[in-house]
Amino acid sequence: MPSLSPDALTAALAKGLAPLYLVHGEEALLALEAADAVRAAARAAGYLEREVLTVEAGFDWSQLFDAMSSVSLFASLKLLEIRIPGGKPGTEGSEALQRLAANPPADTLTLITLPKLDKTQQQGKWFAALEKAGLAVEARPVGRAELPGWISRRLKAQGQQLGSEALAFFVERVEGNLLAARQEVDKLALLYPKGELSLADLQAAVANVARFDVFQLSESWLAGDAPRLMRMLDGLMAEGEAPVLVLWSLSEDVRMLLRLRQGLKDGRQLRDMARELRLWGDKQRLAEPALRRIGPRKLMQALSECARIDRQIKGVEPGEPWQTMRALATLLAA
Repeated sequence: MPSLSPDALTAALAKGLAPLYLVHGEEALLALEAADAVRAAARAAGYLEREVLTVEAGFDWSQLFDAMSSVSLFASLKLLEIRIPGGKPGTEGSEALQRLAANPPADTLTLITLPKLDKTQQQGKWFAALEKAGLAVEARPVGRAELPGWISRRLKAQGQQLGSEALAFFVERVEGNLLAARQEVDKLALLYPKGELSLADLQAAVANVARFDVFQLSESWLAGDAPRLMRMLDGLMAEGEAPVLVLWSLSEDVRMLLRLRQGLKDGRQLRDMARELRLWGDKQRLAEPALRRIGPRKLMQALSECARIDRQIKGVEPGEPWQTMRALATLLAA
């Protein structure tokens, strides 16, 4: 069974408890909320004793077998938490987890928490065994496209809603910082009554807590979203991001479009070039329209500008690198 989303977990818990829950994923806030939801459901069902094992270097896996076989002194039902912050249980741990999955202890609900796992880890025997024995929940990042829906669902749960303009303002303020987004949603419940909130309400209450990742830059200029691109560049500069990393991101994607153009001229299909060009998700969807919009002449001009910015960063050519990058970004997003 594929991993559930954190949103689907609530409905699954309402139908009854599984013997084992496996929570993993990149978005720490959603993973934490999912684990808290399992703990709350366990408490409500009478699992009043709780034992926590944290798997770190040198962990003795016999502790797990002791926890599985121990009889509770205080309650008939126990919640057993196994935290594996490194995401790799090792050979001994893999075997121990497979034994746990094959014979879950009686009167015990097991909660296993892990960070983001790569494809190889998710294909491991231990992961497959745990997934088969219980329910897996994957906390994936909430991207720009999903953020408006995520905010709207949170507001709806507290009886509030936003018009399209106010929602767009909210998204701009909190993009890339999901924990802050949740805090701002919670704050709105304290400040305003139920019902629709106006843009003025949002402007008065919501802090500017957006955080940007340099690897999100290409999504903005490929989409031709110049205002968002400028916000991202300003945010990266304010956060002290190294200009050489920002330049690398811009130049790599300019070269990617030029290679894509050559491949298309040679009669190849975009989907066949996706792996070699490292085009996934939104970038794959946006690349070909961006190539048509920008054109080869501007792309070659952009490469020349990248070389000039590199010299500015190294101090061998006059000019301010961030200012030149803003001009380059405007050219690409136009």
